[in-house]
Amino acid sequence: MKTHVKKGDDVVVISGKNKGKRGVVSSVNAKKQTVIVEGARILKKAVKPSEADPEGGIKEVDGPIHISNVKKVS
Repeated sequence: MKTHVKKGDDVVVISGKNKGKRGVVSSVNAKKQTVIVEGARILKKAVKPSEADPEGGIKEVDGPIHISNVKKVS
């Protein structure tokens, strides 16, 4: 499936709770029609302690946004 944005593009969120936020696309999932924009939709995720992250705790991660809710900025 072809999309109007790709990884590395500058985009602005045009609708929803995060309207007006700008960022860079870090990944595109064409099958689910979602994109992950750095700094646009921050989610808090509980992480168990592991060897890579011995502290664990609550981490902030970027969440997906539907591809129709973002517009490419030139």
